[in-house]
Amino acid sequence: MARLEKNNYKSIQKNELNDPVVFVVDMIKGFVNIGPLHDEVIGNVEKNIENLLTSLDCNNVFVCDSHPPKTREFNSFPTHCVIGSEEAEVVDSLKPFVKHVIKKNSTNTFVAPEFEEFLNSDLKYYRDIIVTGCCTDLCVLHFVLSLNTWLNEHNMNEYRIVVVENCTETYHIPEIHEATFWNDVAFRMMEMNGIQVVSEVRE
Repeated sequence: MARLEKNNYKSIQKNELNDPVVFVVDMIKGFVNIGPLHDEVIGNVEKNIENLLTSLDCNNVFVCDSHPPKTREFNSFPTHCVIGSEEAEVVDSLKPFVKHVIKKNSTNTFVAPEFEEFLNSDLKYYRDIIVTGCCTDLCVLHFVLSLNTWLNEHNMNEYRIVVVENCTETYHIPEIHEATFWNDVAFRMMEMNGIQVVSEVRE
């Protein structure tokens, strides 16, 4: 589960979900196992994501950083998750659960061309959009805020975005990027923007 000073989030029952789809954001080796941006503690949520996917047994979309060797994002972050590299692969424990993949070249899934295709062709089949993965305050936050803004713009009140805390995590670098602090900030920002943060999905 996410590193937090205090977890005040309530769980949700599986039967409270309505036509869910699960997005698993950036649970790839370059953020968990190897490379300049990895943090092995993020791997602690792998089992929770596995349990969630098994329990819901619904469609899922794995979102994966997949950068060309030269990309603008590398002006801000070290070179990572280059197309075709091991870093860009889904972590081994979750590979058997992958149903669909969206590749992205930025921190924000919402602007990925393949996600635009999802909005146009597949969104209509779902109502609850469940989001998990890493990093809470970067790729997860950017995605859910953009998606929620788009839903607001189009008055699509039939949809709900749910972020599952025990399936979400960020990285920790002492005195540079404190995971506990940034997890708390990100979840609070989600809540204040109308996104539902839950501690876990229960049977």
